[in-house]
Amino acid sequence: MAVFVWEGKLANGTIKRGEIEADSKGSVQLLLKRQRISPTKIKSKPKQISLFEQKVKTKEIVIFTRQFATMINAGLPLVQCLDILSSQQSNPTFKKIIAQIKQDVEGGSTFADALGKHPKVFDSLFVNLVAAGEIGGVLDTVLIRLAVYMEKAEALKAKVKSAMTYPIIVLCVAFGVVAVLMIFVIPTFKDMFEQFGSALPGPTQMVVDLSAFFRGYWYVMIGAIVAFIIAFKWIGRQEKGRFYLDSFALKLPIFGPLIRKVAVAKFTRTLGTMISSGVPIMDGLDITSRTAGNVIIERAIKSVRTAISEGQSMAEPLAQSGIFPGMVVQMISVGEATGAMDQMLSKIADFYDEEVDAAVDTLTSALEPMLMVFLGGIIGFVVVAMYLPIFKLAGAV
Repeated sequence: MAVFVWEGKLANGTIKRGEIEADSKGSVQLLLKRQRISPTKIKSKPKQISLFEQKVKTKEIVIFTRQFATMINAGLPLVQCLDILSSQQSNPTFKKIIAQIKQDVEGGSTFADALGKHPKVFDSLFVNLVAAGEIGGVLDTVLIRLAVYMEKAEALKAKVKSAMTYPIIVLCVAFGVVAVLMIFVIPTFKDMFEQFGSALPGPTQMVVDLSAFFRGYWYVMIGAIVAFIIAFKWIGRQEKGRFYLDSFALKLPIFGPLIRKVAVAKFTRTLGTMISSGVPIMDGLDITSRTAGNVIIERAIKSVRTAISEGQSMAEPLAQSGIFPGMVVQMISVGEATGAMDQMLSKIADFYDEEVDAAVDTLTSALEPMLMVFLGGIIGFVVVAMYLPIFKLAGAV
């Protein structure tokens, strides 16, 4: 999503300005109209590249949120809370942002509007929950829920990262070992083989030819890898390309079920947190769809939102999407019937967090022997191919 700078008028003619994170200008217009703001100017914010600006980590935002909730619950004024948190913040970037939020609040902005001007740090979910907390007078409760949600979401993200880190490291090591063999080791054997004066065995000749290609056209290989990465990213930015990539990811034999479980856990956790905090279900589904991270799941959630606006229940379109498991659909149906949707969504999220743990363990245990066999097979083939001529010569002698 991109960041847009906007300017608009309220019903009383007051001019307001701000920044908002959205997919397109059309999405910005819809978001502003929901806030009863008539937009007069919307433009993309130019990207600011800073090599020395320190990033704000999720852990820092969680600590800020928890401390803020504690101080609000203790009865401290909003501006004083922001002043204290700004003064004790060690991250200079975050310190500056909190100070700007404090200035905006002192200038008459709501806390949610002030947070919304920093979409890279406080996303639309955070801003909307804070807005609901301000309206309902339960800001401290909402902030605690936000902190818990962010901690669990970050833990889920860390699990997935840990599952992906191991195979990536093994593949990089395999590529590095093969590159060293091809560029430095094989040429030495090649010079020795030429002294034999006889034709090389097929596997040996193939390895020697590959080594010559590595040494003579290494820049072509690097260029091809870079071109592939650029093309992959470009395709991922296109609507159709992203659709096909996300669809393919869900169909992968080992990773597909894991991606689906992560998506279900994220969807239920996010929507449950928003509903329990007083955010209307239509707004909750809109924000949840934009943070899904997968086009297929995003479309499924949007279809649910459309169906609800037409008077249908939430469970029916979820079942029709084919993305969400039957158990999830049934539990949501029960939650709708009993009026305990937020609690049911929270239970589903807890269950799928455990499912993701189990899926990560299964993935790691399945990939480890496969990668070892792959790495050992490549290196073993190269070693055997290099010694075949020596065995052949020894047999002749």
